[in-house]
Amino acid sequence: MANKIYADAAAALDGLLFDGMTIAAGGFGLCGIPERLIDAIVASGVKDLTIASNNAGIDNEGLGKLLRTRQVKKMISSYVGENKEFERQYLAGELEVEFCPQGTLAERMRAGGAGIPGFYTKTGVGTKVAEGKEVKSFDGEDYILERGIRADLAIIKGWKADEAGNLVFRKTARNFNAPAATCGKICVAEVEEIVPVGSLDADAIHLPSIYVKRLINGSPYDKKIEFTTTRERAA
Repeated sequence: MANKIYADAAAALDGLLFDGMTIAAGGFGLCGIPERLIDAIVASGVKDLTIASNNAGIDNEGLGKLLRTRQVKKMISSYVGENKEFERQYLAGELEVEFCPQGTLAERMRAGGAGIPGFYTKTGVGTKVAEGKEVKSFDGEDYILERGIRADLAIIKGWKADEAGNLVFRKTARNFNAPAATCGKICVAEVEEIVPVGSLDADAIHLPSIYVKRLINGSPYDKKIEFTTTRERAA
């Protein structure tokens, strides 16, 4: 069994980054995002990136760090409402944005990983999402053609992994991580804990090791919250 475990994020990304590449990134908001790998990409200085991710984090957190350093040329995203720098760059014409419904984005990643070049969906029919796309009728209903996503690199965040690279995600952090992992030519994962082979229940594996080429333990993590809402204590 080849050793997939690297000392840190910079080592795990060594030789993989280049200007103009496409990266698929897992996570949703600040949940389940590959923080250590994002920081290493920022430090590398690689530029003109196309990034497929549900959103671009928030200002100065997550993928928002790459927006601040102007390393991103294009975002393929579903939700961008919490990132003022994203908004500013887009409105100023400094950033290309391809808006993609969440379910469609997840399926585009999954399809790319499964070797499916395109699929038809009703989502977006009759809206700006459908502009420039092929429309086909099935059983009297219109569907638009969406292309599968194939990325040069996938970066993901897991909860636990064994030394072979089998991954388990924790609750909603599973979100876009699994489909993103499959659509990259190479997938690099960071996790909170690495355990010996055989420690994880084989029936509970969310992402088989065949998809994971490089792996790091990124702990400890500071669990960030986008919005903290509390109620006043009773008198």
